[in-house]
Amino acid sequence: MISVSEAREIIQQYGAALQPLSMKLQDAVGCRLAVDIFSPLDIPAYPQSSMDGYAFSFADWQNNTGLQIKGEMAAGSSDQFKIDPDAAIRIFTGAAVPPGADTVVMQEKITVINGVLQIQDEQLKKGANVRLKGSEIKAGELALSAGMTVTPAAIGFLAAMGITELLVFPPPVITIIITGNELQTPGHELSYGQVYDSNSFALTAALQQCGVKQVQLVQVSDELEKLTHQLKQALEQSDIVLLTGGVSVGDYDFVVAAAQRCGISTRFHKLKQRPGKPLFFGTKESKLIFGLPGNPSSVLTCFYMYVLPVVNKMINGKNGLLIKQVPLSSAYQKTAGLTHFLKGYFDGHTVNPLGAQESYRMRSFAGANCLIELDEAITDCDQGTIVAVHLLPE
Repeated sequence: MISVSEAREIIQQYGAALQPLSMKLQDAVGCRLAVDIFSPLDIPAYPQSSMDGYAFSFADWQNNTGLQIKGEMAAGSSDQFKIDPDAAIRIFTGAAVPPGADTVVMQEKITVINGVLQIQDEQLKKGANVRLKGSEIKAGELALSAGMTVTPAAIGFLAAMGITELLVFPPPVITIIITGNELQTPGHELSYGQVYDSNSFALTAALQQCGVKQVQLVQVSDELEKLTHQLKQALEQSDIVLLTGGVSVGDYDFVVAAAQRCGISTRFHKLKQRPGKPLFFGTKESKLIFGLPGNPSSVLTCFYMYVLPVVNKMINGKNGLLIKQVPLSSAYQKTAGLTHFLKGYFDGHTVNPLGAQESYRMRSFAGANCLIELDEAITDCDQGTIVAVHLLPE
């Protein structure tokens, strides 16, 4: 068995970003830009009113007690005309401010008498309520830099420039192989000796939460030939393969043997940790293979500690979970020799180890918002001891 720190160092050697590809704008959320994006146009493309009101020349207004209203300009109108001297037009939010006008007064600050505009706004200044051409961004100006993550706001910003496709680093394609003769799919009746599969649901949800949309799911019985066949197919189709169960040393644990048959190089097998001691990690060319223990709590713990950092690195160049150093709210004891990952709840000040820490139990995990890491050398932790806390995604 190797230590947790050694396992992290080994895994971090792998998992480079995939080759960039062109993706539709609306599908690129969460991906990392592969190139700089420059604006193809000015935004706004013309002087634009930011209010419903009246547009006019500020100088004309200062020299006249009233301005004759001549026409109007609605948002989306393609009319092009110049405002006459000593005149104003009715204008609406988003409409183009025509030549001859440089200021807009909001409609709540005026009166109209016999078609003449009277302005009652002592604070009004030249250029008020007019969005200048290119005030958001100018044509040719850098909009977003390579390496930035495409957020919903970024998509809206780029759409406003008329951009429809982006060159991005795509998320990895991942296959989850669920092993175990005892597993039944939720929605079907359980036979004696069966349990419902929960690992595929938890892993799929965790992957979707971190931006992986292409997740293929396969369920395999505990047979070496069948597992080997499915693993070979998964390696052809996926960048990362996650297997659950079958990584220990029982008579029906075939993951390691199937990996060897598929030409996978074992990087490590078994860690000095709890839960998740039987964890397997291997590679084949650029493909990454994780053999996760079968117990649900072990599966999710190993995913957050080892799989998520690699996935994040491939998608956005970031690491895994956010780590904080915080005090324990109560004392905790453990044996030496294994790093423990405890389901916990962080209240913003201290962290509380929850009950039901066994690897098969998910009830406490469902209420946890963090994992507490206690080093293998630690045995007794007093109340107030500073510990590393891995904050789970919300």
